[in-house]
Amino acid sequence: MFSRLKIFSGNANRPLAKEVADFAGIPLGDVEVFKFANDESFVKINDNVRGADVFIIQPTCYPVNDNLVELLVMIDAFKRASAQRITCVIPYYGYARSDKKDQPRVPVTAKLVADLLTVAGAHRIITIDLHADQIQGFFNIPVDHLFSMTTFTRHFKAIASPDELVVVSPDSGGANRARTFAQRLKCDLAIGDKRRSANNDSAELLNIIGNVEGKTAILFDDIIDTGGSLTKVAHALKNKGATRIFAACSHGILSGPAIQRLEESPIEKLFITNTVPLSETKKACSKIEQLSIAEMLAIAIKKIHIEESLSILFR
Repeated sequence: MFSRLKIFSGNANRPLAKEVADFAGIPLGDVEVFKFANDESFVKINDNVRGADVFIIQPTCYPVNDNLVELLVMIDAFKRASAQRITCVIPYYGYARSDKKDQPRVPVTAKLVADLLTVAGAHRIITIDLHADQIQGFFNIPVDHLFSMTTFTRHFKAIASPDELVVVSPDSGGANRARTFAQRLKCDLAIGDKRRSANNDSAELLNIIGNVEGKTAILFDDIIDTGGSLTKVAHALKNKGATRIFAACSHGILSGPAIQRLEESPIEKLFITNTVPLSETKKACSKIEQLSIAEMLAIAIKKIHIEESLSILFR
């Protein structure tokens, strides 16, 4: 049944790819992915993939452009090696925050990346927690949009009872995501009201909408990048009387001063998934705990291969 299923990895997150392959019971495919001295990417597939159902695991995280081009070159290599179907497993979709033309003369890079992947030869995309749902519509090929919420739900149900919890969205843009999480935990919802002052600059928090006094607050978002917004909301929650503060973010980018801000914040623990690899410095931060989404991806890959529904992953 799985004889034609092949799982390969680029260089972006090999530990995750190995874990996914182990859960799937499929050996990770043999492929060489490297750069020449002139910085050009090169791919050589050492396995026979003619007629195979190929899955390439490659988040387009830092260095974003290198990992994206590497993925495009891999797709082309598998297409020219006569793979029957090529599915890109992109746990973290880079450029996802450039999903709309919100200023004059700016690109919609999330759409451009979708076009590049499709033109390169991808037949299907698997991704986790897109920053904006409309990115699915940027593709003219099937997109399986999975969520890490189930992983977080199991974890936080063990921390406190529903009447003690409150899920907090750092801003109104993530309110729907946080509301769904609060419904799963059967607890209250609060929203941070903030205003962003400049490109990728931290935002000034204006207010907390909702009751958080005496509660265990869970800050819930899809991405933590520099950590400015999240930690400012955490300080506001402390001032509003929250007794304990946790944070749960699918993608731990943690760039620039993020670790320092986290260490200095009232956040007790930040839970992230392993969609993006952590450096040794980031792993050393005692406030960070990484939860694995490898089993979920392995189930998705095997079910797609045998043409079964993925509905079990959304329960």
